[in-house]
Amino acid sequence: MPAARTAFRAVSTLVLSAGLLSACGEDDDKLVIYNAQHEELVDEVVEAFTEETGIEVEMRNGSDLELANQLVAEGTASKADVFLTENSPAMSLVQSEDLFTTLGEGAQGNIPEQYRPDDDSWTGFAARSTVFVYNTDSVQADDLPSSLMELADPEWEGRISFSPTGADFQAIVAAVLALEGEDATAEWLAGLKRNGTVYDGNNVVLESVDAGEVDAGVIYHYYWYRDQEEAGDNSDSSELHFFGNQDPGAFLSISGAGVLKNGEHTEDAQEFVEFLTGPEGQEIVSESYALEYPLNPDVDIRSVPPLADLEVPDLDVSELDSERVFDLMQEAGLL
Repeated sequence: MPAARTAFRAVSTLVLSAGLLSACGEDDDKLVIYNAQHEELVDEVVEAFTEETGIEVEMRNGSDLELANQLVAEGTASKADVFLTENSPAMSLVQSEDLFTTLGEGAQGNIPEQYRPDDDSWTGFAARSTVFVYNTDSVQADDLPSSLMELADPEWEGRISFSPTGADFQAIVAAVLALEGEDATAEWLAGLKRNGTVYDGNNVVLESVDAGEVDAGVIYHYYWYRDQEEAGDNSDSSELHFFGNQDPGAFLSISGAGVLKNGEHTEDAQEFVEFLTGPEGQEIVSESYALEYPLNPDVDIRSVPPLADLEVPDLDVSELDSERVFDLMQEAGLL
């Protein structure tokens, strides 16, 4: 294992361990959720779930790979009952360590098969579409790229922006790796390194594009739509381009939910995931400020293009390799 990744895992474990270990023994009767999704969104789901079932919940919040690595480090000693993520590579990491139990039929039946791994060890419950955001004064409709891969071409030198350190962009890279292979991914990352401006966070990418600091960027759809629903201050001079056509740039990042097999409240955990993926939980996802796509086909979402119109690539949600992505991005000088 490369030293950098070892150090990353060690730091993640040390940072989280202090808070997690101090909580051991407290509120042992509560359902424990390790949450890497938007806290405000999950808080709404938890409140509704507790009101309906009477089951109390303890939330422990962190980022995707921090919490995934924490679960791997804790192993069978973990206090976690449920794991929630923003992106699926973190779910795959925990799945690869055989830490999940099979989901109940209720949760399985709520979400279409393409958003669940074959072994039903976890399920998707929300999704975000990759998009190309561009400044309308700098990029004309005729100049829009037909593929995400084109952003490595010389014509985009100094014109593209992204946030490589976050799990969001790394999930996009994982999709490119799965669809295009290692050599093409390495070449694409090298091109982005040459062409791109790095920002810290997708909101900053959006703001920079809208302000004309850079012509275009790669983000997820909801950053732009959420700003539009608020004041539009950071999106009034920009538009979104959806790649479609099963391009890597049409990647749909799946937020996952899984039940830990060694949790102390497995029955309650199964009930929570069934609630989250069922009509009531999915309505909360749909109506949330986050503007992520609910994955239960019986629930629609406002304001954004229909999920069925996105022409997403065909990907196995459990085969996005976060560890190889980390290596490739490090080799490209992006991490």
